[in-house]
Amino acid sequence: MSSLRNLLHSTYKSAAERVLPTRTQSAFKEKGVLTPEEFVAAGDYLVHSCPTWSWEGGDPKKARPFLPPSKQFLITRNVPCLRRAAAVEEYGEQTEREVEAGDEGEGWITADRSARPGAAAGATTTNDDGFEEVPSIEEASGGNGGTAAAEAVSGEAAGGSSGRGGAEEEEEEVPDIDELELEDEEEDEAALRPAPHSGNGGGGEEHIVRTRTYDLLITYDKYYSVPRFWLIGYNENRQPLTSEQVLEDVSEEHARKTVTMEPHPHGAEGVQAASIHPCQHANVMHKLSERVANEAGEFPVERYLVLFLKFIASVVPTIEYDYTMAAGA
Repeated sequence: MSSLRNLLHSTYKSAAERVLPTRTQSAFKEKGVLTPEEFVAAGDYLVHSCPTWSWEGGDPKKARPFLPPSKQFLITRNVPCLRRAAAVEEYGEQTEREVEAGDEGEGWITADRSARPGAAAGATTTNDDGFEEVPSIEEASGGNGGTAAAEAVSGEAAGGSSGRGGAEEEEEEVPDIDELELEDEEEDEAALRPAPHSGNGGGGEEHIVRTRTYDLLITYDKYYSVPRFWLIGYNENRQPLTSEQVLEDVSEEHARKTVTMEPHPHGAEGVQAASIHPCQHANVMHKLSERVANEAGEFPVERYLVLFLKFIASVVPTIEYDYTMAAGA
């Protein structure tokens, strides 16, 4: 049902874009939307600030007339994705608190890793100051660690001194050189033999997290007058990911809700891409830009896409594109 709804909406939206006029009046500060000219200016700033992004024209048959032929969309390729989104969300469930560092009040955020009731002896815990406490030998061995260690050392010393006298009285046996060569040959042959495979056929590879890569695109959506973000994923063999695999790299909050699979806007026929639906982009960007302007005093429209990528990072937290640039003036 959702696929049918998305298809109907896309069909209606495409038809509406053919008759709707292109936005010419700037409403960036009032509504968080962009004109095509503002989109190009923001794209130029992104390409200049982060050279991993670049402009492309794509298929001339699919070019939008309100954008320059060579600046139809922005793209960055082969962006690594080392983990699945669920792994990050699982870590984020830990309680975080600020740890003060000195009288200035500046500190950092640390995850609360306090030991649960019944935790194993020797496990590290977090003290009231936010630092991990390493247990002593006595605590790790139930209170007798120091005595046991001392007895072990004294026992080794006694054994070594008692055996030394007998070793001096007896002559050392010198091994035959032919025996040594034979042993070396056997070890070499054993090393060359292939390791036996387990019966499950997986060889332990089921625990390996495969590295994925993504091509990321930003287009201009005429209907909503905002940028639109697209993802095309590949596995280690550069084979396209399925829609289910792509959703594994999207936060659970947005997967199947705001992310849809649609035809690549500038690619070959039949190429599908995941898209973050832009219906709420204007509202979110308006609030974020106002917040930045209140803190920095100004937020120029040229930095729109820098802030936009920071917002998108919350949707695809494990796709490691560069969103570290400052968004404020």
